[in-house]
Amino acid sequence: MADSALSIRTINESDLPEFQRVMAWAFLDDYEGVDSKWLKVLEHDRAHVVVDGDEIVGTGGVLSREITVPGGLQVPAGGVTVITVKPGHRRRGVASLLMKTQLHGMRESGEPLAMLWASEGSIYRRFGYGELATSLNRLMMPTRMPFHPGVSVSGTRIRQVTRAEALPFMREVHDRVRRTRIGWVSRVEATWDVQLADREVDRDGLTSYRYCLHPEGYVVFRVKGAGSSRGPADELHVRELVCETEQAYADLYRFLLDIDLAAEISFYTAVDDPILHMVDNPRKVGRDLGDALWLRVVDVERALPLRRYQSDVDSVIEVEDSFCPWNSGRWRLTVKGGEAVVTRTEDAADVSLDVAALGSAYLGGVRLSVLRRAHRVVEHTAGHVDALSLAFLGEHEPHCPEVF
Repeated sequence: MADSALSIRTINESDLPEFQRVMAWAFLDDYEGVDSKWLKVLEHDRAHVVVDGDEIVGTGGVLSREITVPGGLQVPAGGVTVITVKPGHRRRGVASLLMKTQLHGMRESGEPLAMLWASEGSIYRRFGYGELATSLNRLMMPTRMPFHPGVSVSGTRIRQVTRAEALPFMREVHDRVRRTRIGWVSRVEATWDVQLADREVDRDGLTSYRYCLHPEGYVVFRVKGAGSSRGPADELHVRELVCETEQAYADLYRFLLDIDLAAEISFYTAVDDPILHMVDNPRKVGRDLGDALWLRVVDVERALPLRRYQSDVDSVIEVEDSFCPWNSGRWRLTVKGGEAVVTRTEDAADVSLDVAALGSAYLGGVRLSVLRRAHRVVEHTAGHVDALSLAFLGEHEPHCPEVF
């Protein structure tokens, strides 16, 4: 039960040092004060503190973003960030107060979706966020790997440039590409400083970033020095590889694989990254799969028609949402030619699920048929879960390449 002494308000400038101090406590980080990179993107009118008397005991923020959904459409979404609770005030309703305030605010501002990266996997489902809305695939691959004979490399010159030279080009390419990739989110200017923060404290013992440009893409990476008397052993840690064409993918991957003194490349990328099918021996590519973006449907009636679907379907879906009661009830989802109409109905449900399961499936990253097997979805009319599963698939696997 929430503590009656708790209250919540938006922040002001004088709150920032203590705001970051609470963040540092919760994430077990060193205190950075107003120099924290995460404060650069904070929108003060959408950032909150929970106070107990005069003491700040919780923090949270919402970032105004767009996310690309199936069909290549851009949907407004609230990027939930810096949710923290001071260690001595856990289990008193602080997080619940933050979550409810944020979700009600997003509905009022017209954002049908909320999204976050979960610091702990056991927390956010109870607030309606669906896990594995996108997955993060870490690839570890030895250099010098040949491509199979069908892959052509154009020989286009790849330029090594400074950060200042790279950023204008990278901004333009990223904005074009993110509009075609399910799960990618828009960036504001300050986002670049956060995503590519390059202070000594951000490097974790690696070098500063290297920036390399292709006419149709770019790659940014750090180097971990690990040479020995037995030969080169440096590791390339790729931060971003963004390409507008398949040819640019082949060219930039070949560039990375052929860098002298490097022995291995590691990269967090999409589940369906084409590199596994480009190299001649995919078994040499190590893979480590984990969860990434968690998605929350803030407004079922608005969110479902804002994406495209792979097949026609006509089903009544009963949604359970105790945190946002306006979503609860039965909804008829009718899809024709990829476009959906959603209406409230009193008709019997064909499928029942909670709003977190709907969030997991929204981008096509998790099949509803899998959630049925996990006892997260209940089918009342035979065949409807499979039909909905196919309809919800995207044209490619969803992926979110940045933490916020």
